[in-house]
Amino acid sequence: MESDHLSEVFDLVEVRGVVSGGFAVRGPWFTEADVTEAMKFTAMVAGRARLDADGLDEPIELEAGDVAIMNGRSWLRAEGGTGAPRRWVEPDPRFVGAALGEVDRSVDDVVIGGRIELNAAGRTLLAHALPPVAHVRASAANAGHVQDLLDRMFEEGSRGRAGSAFALRQYGQLLLLEAVRAYVGQAELPPGWLRALTDERLGPALALMHGEPGGPWGLDALAKAAAMSRTSFAERFRAVAGVPPLTYLHRWRILLAQRALRDGDVRVGALAAELGYGSESAFSTAFKREVGESPLKYRRRLRDGVAPMRRGQRRVGSGAVSERAPR
Repeated sequence: MESDHLSEVFDLVEVRGVVSGGFAVRGPWFTEADVTEAMKFTAMVAGRARLDADGLDEPIELEAGDVAIMNGRSWLRAEGGTGAPRRWVEPDPRFVGAALGEVDRSVDDVVIGGRIELNAAGRTLLAHALPPVAHVRASAANAGHVQDLLDRMFEEGSRGRAGSAFALRQYGQLLLLEAVRAYVGQAELPPGWLRALTDERLGPALALMHGEPGGPWGLDALAKAAAMSRTSFAERFRAVAGVPPLTYLHRWRILLAQRALRDGDVRVGALAAELGYGSESAFSTAFKREVGESPLKYRRRLRDGVAPMRRGQRRVGSGAVSERAPR
């Protein structure tokens, strides 16, 4: 994989893995919730569980070290242990110190949950790159770093040291990256940017588009870089990336433009020239078509701190294991 390209994409779409809570429980249990976030993840630190969500034909069996990334789901349910009655568990957003002080990982089920935060462009990119539920298995040869991170997250949370909240945020970020890397190595990816970044034959063409996005790249030049005929290159690129090569290049340029407008004071005309557009007007038209507003309005909105309208999010309450019958 072109890891530098993946890092750049993650930066551009502002991907962040945020740990939102977790729990440790012994014996039969269950938890369920409506999902309001576009993407969530559930990680099995220790024990076993069965995870179900809309879009699955049957529940997923999670083992220690497994991670499930839920993409555009509306509800989830997880249960563990054997026997009855099952106790209802609500994830604890604190999940540090005393909450983990008495955990025995040899017999307890320990689960960490979180959300994946990204900007509008990121939601589109990841939504097309991942299936409804991506199951990253600890047993996969390339998933060792996922288990290591879960162990570190558990240790950090259980010790409750100063700065643990900051550390968990960093680990949540790395957990997401490692989970995506592991998933790429163990599954047949659907067409999209993530699959394109892993395609060796398209690598040289992608290197041109990512390295010099403002270059005069047409099908002939890109196909030549990939050592393919124009027709074969166009067909393979569309099959792998899900869009034609020049559409991919256009969207990549717009992502770069969004970062430049967000983080700097570059003039729109200079940015248009840098990204290969013939005029400021052509760039503004292309930007508005992709983003929904002009470059200047986009910059002004971000500088004023006005976010696009989002669906409301339900606040997670402080949780503990409680007695409640399954719904």
